Amino acid sequence: MTSLGRLRNHIGGAHRDGTGAAFVTINPTTGEPLAEVSAASPAEVDDAVKAAAVAQAAWIARPPAERARVLHRVSERLRDKRMELARIEVLDAGKPIQEVPEADIDSAADCFEFFAGVLQGAYGEHIDLGPDAFAYTRRQPLGVVGGIGAWNYPIQIASWKTAPALAAGNAMVFKPSELTPVSALALSEIIEEAGAPPGLMNVVLGGREVGSALATHPGIAKISLTGSVPTGAKVMEAAAGTLKHVTMELGGKSPLIVFDDADIDDAVSAAMLGNFYTQGEICSNATRVFVQRGVHNAFLDRAVRRTEAIRVGDPLDAQTQMGPMISGDHLAKVLSYVEAGKAEGARLMTGGERIVEGPLARGYFMRPAIFADCTDDMRIVGEEIFGPVMSVLTFDSEDEAVARANATPYGLAAGVMTRDLPRAHRMAAALQAGVVWLNAYNLTPVAMPFGGTKMSGIGRENGLAALDFYSERKSVYVNLGGVEAPY
Repeated sequence: MTSLGRLRNHIGGAHRDGTGAAFVTINPTTGEPLAEVSAASPAEVDDAVKAAAVAQAAWIARPPAERARVLHRVSERLRDKRMELARIEVLDAGKPIQEVPEADIDSAADCFEFFAGVLQGAYGEHIDLGPDAFAYTRRQPLGVVGGIGAWNYPIQIASWKTAPALAAGNAMVFKPSELTPVSALALSEIIEEAGAPPGLMNVVLGGREVGSALATHPGIAKISLTGSVPTGAKVMEAAAGTLKHVTMELGGKSPLIVFDDADIDDAVSAAMLGNFYTQGEICSNATRVFVQRGVHNAFLDRAVRRTEAIRVGDPLDAQTQMGPMISGDHLAKVLSYVEAGKAEGARLMTGGERIVEGPLARGYFMRPAIFADCTDDMRIVGEEIFGPVMSVLTFDSEDEAVARANATPYGLAAGVMTRDLPRAHRMAAALQAGVVWLNAYNLTPVAMPFGGTKMSGIGRENGLAALDFYSERKSVYVNLGGVEAPY
């Protein structure tokens, strides 16, 4: 028996069964069914696109101030339902209740609030062409856009895509991960309750078939994906058939570089946040921790001691600091990397095993792991694990740290811990990453653009930059004189 009952697609303001193959989403804390999901098929995707097109026409006809008020009300409703939504996210994704209200729900609310505030200020440009002409630009919506979410931050990712899309005048057809389908439906209902036209945000449930239908649909002008690099490549290839705009927020293997002048306790805190927050299931995590040789032992001792004190447990318990992996398959993948690390000669300092005793044995729980004596050619150092596995490496010089940190096909994020201000800014310029944190890690205020370089993605989410990826500039030339022709 499922605790949340049956989930249905939200299309054109109505909940509808899909004609795809139904499936069950699992509570990762217990390993038991959480909800039955009525999956969409390409037919429901087509209906959602049509409903979105109707809603988008009605939405863009409203004055900007009115649209801004709708987004403000969405933000207010998210805050009003903060703990109710947080509990849903905990059940669906296994994230600890002590982090979800702030990291997930507040972030979603902040996003709608931010884009409500900038909606009326999204002006074009005036270009002076002399006494006989001028030109101006208009920011035009793309129309209907598609979003494909990931399972680690379900409602936050849905909001990071939907808020700027709506602010730019578009409508959204969103597919959440099949592993965490619940909260996107709640968001679409909140948007409608806030006064948006029915169908302005549609939610279609399902797996790869639904994502492929979105990526290839001729009525969708843009796809925004958060996911793995292989998934991003497939979606981008599918979108190329209709030359869709794409935004890709993909994987990473980010470095955290700790210099010997850094505050060691702060550096360990940054490493802990960059490896173990949300069970390590964060794309920007700093899973390659480069520590300058002189402070390596002190850093490692403190990191191991603090890691062994992490409370792994029921994520609905307010004292729990780490919940389960998202699924049994993902747990098995993460544990396989632990075995690979040991086989390749890395020294396992702590953790790395599944919890098989007591009430946690029913779910997908493991102890967070730290490896020492790591080298750059190890799989645990080069490949994205997406779990609580920290690899610690040593370095000697600034130039060495930069070269080794950049020696990866990824480029999502990086962190630098140092008291040397000129060095901090030299590192920020030299590191090949879309986001660099100086003396901090994994802080993502919505006013700051977020996204990667190299194989970690294309485009940016959040900040004013996001509007550029949900709109087009139309140039208008205005002639103030006559029209001359040579023939």
